[in-house]
Amino acid sequence: MKLFIASDLHGSVIATQAMLTRFEQSGAQYLILLGDMLNHGPRNAIPDGYNPTALAETLNQYADKIIAVRGNCDSEVDQMLLQFPITASFAQVLMPQMRLFLTHGHIYNPDNLPPLQAGDALVYGHTHIAVAEYRDDILLFNPGSTTIPRNGARASYGLITDTECQVRAIDNDELLLSCPIRHTR
Repeated sequence: MKLFIASDLHGSVIATQAMLTRFEQSGAQYLILLGDMLNHGPRNAIPDGYNPTALAETLNQYADKIIAVRGNCDSEVDQMLLQFPITASFAQVLMPQMRLFLTHGHIYNPDNLPPLQAGDALVYGHTHIAVAEYRDDILLFNPGSTTIPRNGARASYGLITDTECQVRAIDNDELLLSCPIRHTR
């Protein structure tokens, strides 16, 4: 199974269309969105291509492939525009070799882990900083941000397969980070 992971779209149709092109090229079965989809949030500048209504219409074309969680900038009003659920603060995906705990990152994060077993993964966004590493026996994975990367990073997305997790640049698909999947079970 291959999962495509993106976070922090923040209302940018331009950045999201570039991300969706990569999704279509990836061959991934599902598009996991880790929150902060339609709104830029009060701490962020308005991004290029900011159009929450058009972004909702664009994402709705992929509704049957999306697994999403709510970010701190997402609201119940946003849910009215979207044809896939976004109001859960977390979701879980079971893969043969691990459980993925999906969350935005403002509640559960590396400093406040949910109950996880050795071999599980915390998959989160919120910080706009890509991470692909193990802390003890827990995989910490953040795909970065499609729209507002921090610390001089590039806009990015993530892939998780049965053997590896990757963070890749949206502009040229360059591999930015990689981490093997440990089979601890």
